[in-house]
Amino acid sequence: MDCKGRTIYRFARFTVLAVILVAGLGICQDTTKKVSKAEALQAATFKAQPDYPAIARQLRVEGVAELEAVVGENGKVEKVNIVSGNPMLTRPAVDALRRWTFTPFSEDGKAVKALAPVSFTFKL
Repeated sequence: MDCKGRTIYRFARFTVLAVILVAGLGICQDTTKKVSKAEALQAATFKAQPDYPAIARQLRVEGVAELEAVVGENGKVEKVNIVSGNPMLTRPAVDALRRWTFTPFSEDGKAVKALAPVSFTFKL
């Protein structure tokens, strides 16, 4: 096979792989619904409050821990992502948010996973 033939072969192979990848992304697309803070708080049925860490209290550390909860179809928190905040404060905030429960979120009458933003304010 000459140089031109190899180039055409590589291009065709790349094109086929690109089409398969794009088609696969459409099939496996995540169906997580994003909700607002207000919607998340309204849907929360149980809200555990974080403990103020003793070391943060001693050092007089205050602030806001911004988190995102991945809420499953059953209303239970499956995962918590830290968006921002002091690490001394985010750990207890994550632990508290994991205990929250929500009324399941729905889309077109069907329960769906949701990404719910939640923030905790630590103030002495």
